[in-house]
Amino acid sequence: MITIDGSEGEGGGQVLRNACALSLVTGEPFTIEKIRAKRDQPGLMRQHLTSIEAACAIGGAQCEGLELGSNRIVFRPGTLTPGDYRFAVGTAGSTALVLQTVLIPLALADKPSHLVIEGGTHAGMAPSFDFIEKCFLPVLERMGPRVSARIKRHGFFPRGGGRIEIEIEPAPLRRMEFTERGAMQGRSGMIVFSSLGANKIPNRIRKAALKALPEWGEEMIAIRDLPADQGPGIALSLEASYANVTEVVSGFGKLGLSAERIGNTAGKRMAGYEASKAFAGPYLQDQLILPMALAGGGTFTTVKISQHTRTAADIISLFTGRRAHFEEAGDKGHCVRIV
Repeated sequence: MITIDGSEGEGGGQVLRNACALSLVTGEPFTIEKIRAKRDQPGLMRQHLTSIEAACAIGGAQCEGLELGSNRIVFRPGTLTPGDYRFAVGTAGSTALVLQTVLIPLALADKPSHLVIEGGTHAGMAPSFDFIEKCFLPVLERMGPRVSARIKRHGFFPRGGGRIEIEIEPAPLRRMEFTERGAMQGRSGMIVFSSLGANKIPNRIRKAALKALPEWGEEMIAIRDLPADQGPGIALSLEASYANVTEVVSGFGKLGLSAERIGNTAGKRMAGYEASKAFAGPYLQDQLILPMALAGGGTFTTVKISQHTRTAADIISLFTGRRAHFEEAGDKGHCVRIV
């Protein structure tokens, strides 16, 4: 039984998600104590419950302590069963984070799977649907599995109600080296919003983003008004496409956060990535470590290493024995080697 201190490192829900995924793949049971102890609301929240329930469903697993607010669980994996599944968070909790829990186990299964996940698709503290679809999944596909994603309905904070559909064609993971992003292919952006009246807020977000991106033009960031029943909410997505990778930077609206700050923060983050020569941005880096470890190793260059990534590496090492080595890589930022 692997025992994990959930308060160590980054100390968030990622520890739970990676542990469940790794347990299903390796067959190793685990205990996590002090779950999310560093968070303002420690213990399991709704999206964490849904993620663990999803892992139990696809893996025939048993889990003790599975209730809201719980600070300790014991997870015992069973037999992985690919197929058709539907998971509903019931709040604006992230659909992407539920997917993160079950994707790699199902991508290594012996038959295809179809998933429907309902909840938040564009909300803070989680990858947006756009990031999953355009940044992460194309890179994962180069490693072997084929995964397609469709958004059927947007889900903003705090209402949620979004819906995504995922098709997974499993295949063994190949060891890869992602060190070069390649030549610039194009830039684009999208602001989606619902039930916010006229276009004043989207236009303010676009203006602030462009101020931080002098090489971008106004025509590169489109504005799309969604049906009223999908709101209220607003989200910005910026994409920089290169020959080998597409970086996606997002910004989300919430009460008390100005349109100018949403646009400026996302714009500066994208400008920082474009100024570097690294392959992976800050969010792709912690997504890559898990499949690379299960592929037997791999290498990628990235921007500054996050605590999220270091924590992911620690959890993955417990289950697989694979270790991440972080090295300086000159104008490419940092190099991460999984061995």
